[in-house]
Amino acid sequence: MNTSSCIGISTMKPCCRILISNHNSSLFGISLPRFSNSVMTHNLSKSQSKPINQRRFLCCYSINNRSKIIGNNKCLPNSNLRGFNVRDSNLIQPKGFSSSLHVHRGSLRGVLVIPKVASDFRNHSTSLDAHVNEKGFERIYIQGGLNVKPLVIENIETLDNVVKEEEQRSNINGPNIDIDYFKGLNETVPKVERELSEIESEAWKLLRGAIVNYCGTPVGTVAANDPAEKQPLNYDQVFIRDFVPSALAFLLNGEADIVKNFLLHTLQLQSWEKTVDCYSPGQGLMPASFKVRNAPLDGGDGEFEEVLDPDFGEAAIGRVAPVDSGLWWIILLRAYGKITGDFALQQRVDVQTGIQLILKLCLADGFDMFPTLLVTDGSCMIDRRMGIHGHPLEIQALFYSALRCAREMLTVHDGTKNLVAAVNNRLSALSFHIREYYWVDMKKINEIYRYNTEEYSTDAVNKFNIYPDQIPSWLVDWIPEEGGYLIGNLQPAHMDFRFFTLGNLWAIISSLGSSKQNEGILNLIEAKWDDLVAQMPLKICFPALEYEEWRIITGSDPKNTPWSYHNGGSWPTLLWQFTLACIKMGRPGLAEKAVALAEKRLSEDQWPEYYDTRGGRFVGKQSRLFQTWTIAGFLASKMLLEQPEKASLLFWEEDYELLEICVCALSKTGRKKCSRSAGRSQTHA
Repeated sequence: MNTSSCIGISTMKPCCRILISNHNSSLFGISLPRFSNSVMTHNLSKSQSKPINQRRFLCCYSINNRSKIIGNNKCLPNSNLRGFNVRDSNLIQPKGFSSSLHVHRGSLRGVLVIPKVASDFRNHSTSLDAHVNEKGFERIYIQGGLNVKPLVIENIETLDNVVKEEEQRSNINGPNIDIDYFKGLNETVPKVERELSEIESEAWKLLRGAIVNYCGTPVGTVAANDPAEKQPLNYDQVFIRDFVPSALAFLLNGEADIVKNFLLHTLQLQSWEKTVDCYSPGQGLMPASFKVRNAPLDGGDGEFEEVLDPDFGEAAIGRVAPVDSGLWWIILLRAYGKITGDFALQQRVDVQTGIQLILKLCLADGFDMFPTLLVTDGSCMIDRRMGIHGHPLEIQALFYSALRCAREMLTVHDGTKNLVAAVNNRLSALSFHIREYYWVDMKKINEIYRYNTEEYSTDAVNKFNIYPDQIPSWLVDWIPEEGGYLIGNLQPAHMDFRFFTLGNLWAIISSLGSSKQNEGILNLIEAKWDDLVAQMPLKICFPALEYEEWRIITGSDPKNTPWSYHNGGSWPTLLWQFTLACIKMGRPGLAEKAVALAEKRLSEDQWPEYYDTRGGRFVGKQSRLFQTWTIAGFLASKMLLEQPEKASLLFWEEDYELLEICVCALSKTGRKKCSRSAGRSQTHA
């Protein structure tokens, strides 16, 4: 059979498509064929010419088994194709792909064809099957905007056949067998669910109201859904970062489909092209957000099609690419598998390839000598200028978490063994680096206070040439006798002593910090409750930048004024991560106290994005109301406290084997050496 490229496009509207803002998008590591504007114009039903940098994946519909064909070769007629229920998410990954696929959804039928990827697809495969001598890899067909696995259609029975088969099975032993007798023998006793409180019911209603659909399928939640907001800016988009607490709430509530759809749709938005062009995303970069837009259909009379339009930072404030999106995506992928048990999703070829691309982007060689990621201001949750450029703790903690996730999910074979080795090496080096150089407590501050400077040798104690005068006056009185924390940033001659909550919480969750350090962080939060929690949990950082320091570091940012927004504002969405950290450390009482505090005000204040003032008394002056991750963070916190067994699936314990691999220390020659004793010491440091 001739398997040259063809794209089946139906005449039913609306259609769905994905806009990829690349000069040359490639899928699964293989570049798609280029078309000139004239060819595109001719092939796309005489539509208007489109810019070359807008490659589209179309998800269209046809009626009466008819399709319009684009390309030089003909597709097989679809009269022999069997329909299947697209709601079935438990379909099995095949060893090979069939030559055609027809999707049935009620009265609509859709086809998306991505041709001619077989030639190099096996080389990029990281699934468990090696696909040796398989001949069914000619095409990949994915339904609904690329949200289900490729399938072997020949093995799918029609619904009528399945029903008949079940009837035959039930009657195989004769009519005198009481089938009902066997029901429930292998079933577990259902868990008695408590009645939801009024505020929880309201939160669920708001969360479901924030769901975004693409081609009739839920794919995420908008950042905020305030009906009174006249200028939503980009808050009407689906952010990878913001969707994580929503995803967790849905997963804990047994609603996994939206999370699976989100993971697969955002995967298809990932940048696949290796490029050095200005203003183009690098290979493996995940978008910060995407929006489902209704675009007029070419040549249509008032008809439209749905478009997935990603933002890689081109429209963001500061035009900064998101470093954390890919890290959050990997973390969420693991959480999905852990909670649902659907580990087959992780083994898909496209998913494995997506993980590898993110890792290669993060592990790429550069000029940096440290195991930490070098990033700019505005590349994470703190998406404005706040003096966090360099090696901010938040990114390092998420990086470490994503590496641990990838280490669990990557399929190891000849094509990935070098990547797995690089992940292991970076994990151990990063753990050592953060525990050794980012940690501060009373003992460490006393050491810094007595540092010698300008030490030029490999035996230097003050390796980063930190000047003792950098110790701020507020820290001297603020640091408790018991407990400590990981500082916000470390660079040559610079230590950012601010307490950044997200990075410290994820250091606990991922065991980036040692067990003693993790305990010390919670001790500090408890001791400084009035500063970090006060009347609304939790401060994004402490203390705020004020006066001349605020003017210089933030550029006089009118939104990041002292004790507002990212500059010391209180963010309720941090509640679920605090809850997870407390459960891990066996101190759920702290989380319950914080949740109860938030529960008193969130609904009354209309679920704001953040709170202002040192004590978190006022709703943020520019805070969006009905902020989705505030709502979802509250719900996730409540469910985590009720289901600690599921919470245990989401965090990591200390990996002693990892610490045995290699801990980077410096010998007198200045070269790295493996120090197992140093690794062991870090477990109790």
